[in-house]
Formats: sequence, structure tokens, C-alpha cells
Amino acid sequence: MGERGRLRLPPDEVPASAPSAEELLSRVAAGDETAFASLYDLVAGPVLGLATRVLRSHAQAEEVAQEVLVEVWRKATRYEPERGSALSWVLTIAHRRAVDRVRAHQAGVDREERAGLMDVRRPFDEVTESTLAGLEQQRVRQCLAALTELQRESIVLAYYNGYTYPEVAEVLKVAPGTVKTRIRDGLIRLRDCLGVDR
Repeated sequence: MGERGRLRLPPDEVPASAPSAEELLSRVAAGDETAFASLYDLVAGPVLGLATRVLRSHAQAEEVAQEVLVEVWRKATRYEPERGSALSWVLTIAHRRAVDRVRAHQAGVDREERAGLMDVRRPFDEVTESTLAGLEQQRVRQCLAALTELQRESIVLAYYNGYTYPEVAEVLKVAPGTVKTRIRDGLIRLRDCLGVDR
């Protein structure tokens, strides 16, 4: 069909492009409930997917997803666009919530196991092992904190959330090659910080 045969809408009937997650989050921060409904539709799927990956339980993942979206509504004013995309910010909240749920569950399991072993003789160095494990976790957290925001974000998505490089690239809106570079450089810095031999 030629140029003249094309249907053209008058300027006031041209459909507007859907607002971005960043725009919606900005409006949510101002208390816009309609914007929150649109943001909910946009991010609920990725949030539920991430929570399911971490928790391995759809029912628990649904609970966490609801908690996350309530937190997004309450804390929308804390989003800082210069630190990353809105989706990345929401998924970071989701990951933190899901990991907290795993830790809480594991703590409950550990308490039950300890109660069941109260009468069993324990090795004398159990406290030492527990202390060393805690110190190791603290060192890893400190070393992660020393990375750049981009390196840390990429590593957390890949190694803690189980994302593939292309999925990390999609979430962070960067090229897969950039993700590989960030992760490689970040892992080198982590290794050096932890004093791991090559």
C-alpha cells in the first residue's frame, strides 16, 4: 500500500506509549494508586519468578511477592534512579525478602534439630566451627560491599538468584558482554579480598 493509502490517526487519537517502570514508580512515590496498579501488573511476574527460584515453593513465593509489592508501595520514595532501573530496585527488595524467608525457615529447622540433639554428646569444637562460619559469612559480606554497585548487582543476580548471563543482562538493561565483564572483574576482586589462592 502506498503512502497515500495508509490510515493515519489524528494527533489526539495516537495511542500514547505505556509509561516506564521508572515513571510509574515516581508516580507511586507521590501516592498515585492507579500508577501502582500499573506498576504491579508490570513487576508482579518477575517478582514472583525470582521468589519462586529462591524459595522453591510457589505458595511461599506468592506470600513473599505480596509482601514485596506492599513494601514497594510504602518505600517508593526511596527509589534512586541513578542507582539502577526500577525493576532492578524492586527485584533487589524481592531477593532480600526471599532470602530472609529462607533464613527464617532454616533457623526454625536448626532450632528443631538442636532441640532433638540436646541429649546427644556434641564435639567439643562445635562453638569454634560455628564462630568460624559466622566470621567467614561476615568477610564475604564485607568483600561484596567493597565491589562497585554494578559488579555487586550482577554477581547477586547470577550467583544468589540463579540468573543466567542473558537474564542478568535483561534485568539490568545492559549487553550480555557487559554482564560477563562486570561479573569477571567482581569475582577477581572478591577472590583477592577473601585471600583465595588462584
